Amino acid sequence: MRAAVFHDAKDIRVEDVEIPEISEGKVKVKVAWAGICGSDLHEYNAGPIFIPSGEASPMTDRKAPLTMGHEFSGTVEEVGAGVEGLEAGDKVTINPLITQEVHEEPLVDMYKGFTFVGLGSDGGFADYVVVDRKNIVKLEDETSLELGALVEPTAVALQAIRESEMQFSDSVAVFGAGPIGLLTIIAARAAGAKDIFAFDLSDERLKKAKEVGATHAVNSGNEDPVAYIHEYYPDGVDRTFEVAGVGVTVDQSIQATRARGMVTIVSIFEKPIEFNPMSLTASGVRIASTLAYEPDIFEATVKMIESGQIDPFPVISDHIELNEIVDKGFEALLNDKSQSKILVKLSGDK
Repeated sequence: MRAAVFHDAKDIRVEDVEIPEISEGKVKVKVAWAGICGSDLHEYNAGPIFIPSGEASPMTDRKAPLTMGHEFSGTVEEVGAGVEGLEAGDKVTINPLITQEVHEEPLVDMYKGFTFVGLGSDGGFADYVVVDRKNIVKLEDETSLELGALVEPTAVALQAIRESEMQFSDSVAVFGAGPIGLLTIIAARAAGAKDIFAFDLSDERLKKAKEVGATHAVNSGNEDPVAYIHEYYPDGVDRTFEVAGVGVTVDQSIQATRARGMVTIVSIFEKPIEFNPMSLTASGVRIASTLAYEPDIFEATVKMIESGQIDPFPVISDHIELNEIVDKGFEALLNDKSQSKILVKLSGDK
């Protein structure tokens, strides 16, 4: 079968590999669509970051080279012994988070050790993948598998809303209008934000931000985001989300937030930044961070998408074939800021 295999930074190869074998408690999925995540892009551009290289992951006993892809959907091809509640042909999405399951509280458990399908084990940039039953979430028969591939990044955004302690009618600013930034805007709108400020350097992405619910979309290369927000909210907004992953937007997020408001960092940073803690202690601004999602958030994301309460479909900017994943996928995301979420076609099932 075909698979996009990570060997090193700037070295992802579409190769012929063996179809994985099913075993007890496992499910073989025929992949339909897989999204290229910002985390995948960081691995390609500056990795390995999460992908184990020198030593195998203690959780999966795997290291590079391995098949990437952790935002994906498909249909059940085969179930192993002991698997209940699934049968061949079922539409599914994958919760790719792998933890050690050593603590009863999901978030505490995650931070005691984690990896992801597609980063610590073979993932969804392949015709078939085998995963544990516990990582499978069943979709309704009428649910689009393209939307199924958007569940994982949308769950990241919904978890960010929870971590921010946002309340109905809060004012919000989102720094970075890439895929997760756009999904955070969608999630904030669904959670009842009254004003949403979006900042980015790309006019194309800012146009998309307006389409998905931002009330203000400002090119931060042309206007000072902090000054802009203070024109409308002299004390700062209630909640800001840092989704750009650079030092300047961290500083701007803090400066744009009111005292006792919350900055939530959602980004993956490719390198360290300089940060003065006094910007927090002298302002009364609080800071939170988030990486993935709790199980109930992932399941709620599926229900909210299937009910139409949230619609992540507008963040899709392109569909490509697996053999185009480097040039029209990773390189396009690095060099073309009009791109947001690129879906890779495997079976292409709807």
